[in-house]
Amino acid sequence: MTSSTTPPDVTAALSSVQSLPMGNDRTPAAALTSRARDLWESLAGAAAGFAPAVSAAVSPRSRLCPAGWAGIVVLGGAALATAPDPGTARLIEQALGGLPLASLADGDVLSSRLPGAGILGPAALAYLNPAEFRARPGAALAAPVAPDDPGLRRFVLAADEGDVEESGIQEITTPAFAVLEHGQVVAAAGYRDWPCGTAHLCVLTASAARGRGLARAAASAAVAHAVRQGKLPQWRARPPASRRVARALGFRELGFQVSIRPAARVTSRGH
Repeated sequence: MTSSTTPPDVTAALSSVQSLPMGNDRTPAAALTSRARDLWESLAGAAAGFAPAVSAAVSPRSRLCPAGWAGIVVLGGAALATAPDPGTARLIEQALGGLPLASLADGDVLSSRLPGAGILGPAALAYLNPAEFRARPGAALAAPVAPDDPGLRRFVLAADEGDVEESGIQEITTPAFAVLEHGQVVAAAGYRDWPCGTAHLCVLTASAARGRGLARAAASAAVAHAVRQGKLPQWRARPPASRRVARALGFRELGFQVSIRPAARVTSRGH
């Protein structure tokens, strides 16, 4: 727990990754932002790009948000927005187009501009330059197990349903890297393969075992796996504790994501 030595498998993975240039326009943050923007533009499902202000592209198949919702992603001081239809696009632009982009991370601002709308997020988006990965000492203690492992299933079933959904642990496409105590899984992490070579991290810790660094141990092993595969690790989170884990591992918060369901859709569903 007190050693600062990077595990050998992580050291080998990092040695094969060239550090990002440090020039004026190719700092690690700038390079990460560029890759992250490529990802989200691919998910937008339309000829949409990042802009200095909110300009919503009509894209019914956008994966920035749930079907029928508007989605906004802000990265590096620019916004990408999609809407399911022209009317919603106009509504989003009229309500949010003149606001500073940073204010869109404030749920109260969104609610005041779009009364009655359903809002998911905002969730912070963080990315990792492999050369800046701070592996947790002893991360090898998080052993890989199959997603259908009985012990992992018991662990997930015993967790709060909201925590499970927030973590995304049931959606991973990799082995789960599990921390065991007394033969029981107390924390697990993995990632879901996203487009553009992105590894979307998913982490869950038993409520009784939090505050002891176990999430970081499990996540560190999952991140090391992603680095070895040449992936871009992505961490999306709302809870402050989860965001602290990401920062401890070397992730940089570059922006945020928010999804908006217009009030007309809320009303039509009887909510």
